[in-house]
Amino acid sequence: IGGVDTHGATHHAALIDPIGRHLGDQEFPATAAGYAALAAWLSGHGTVIAVGVEGTGSYGAALARHLTAAGIVVVEVDRPDRKTR
Repeated sequence: IGGVDTHGATHHAALIDPIGRHLGDQEFPATAAGYAALAAWLSGHGTVIAVGVEGTGSYGAALARHLTAAGIVVVEVDRPDRKTR
């Protein structure tokens, strides 16, 4: 299971196994080549069940499209309102 914190220039991905153990994390450029590298990195750890992506309507939109096209289930992760944090 993966999770991606998206930003304008980079995306930071983390990966856990089905019982929550941290398998790794890595930063990738927010480019087509970076999306491909991120997908390959995720898949390199085994079967990907799903990936939570923050900001699928903005910074994470292109990544979400890339992962979906690669057959990876993408779950949109809403960021909490900064005023209420």
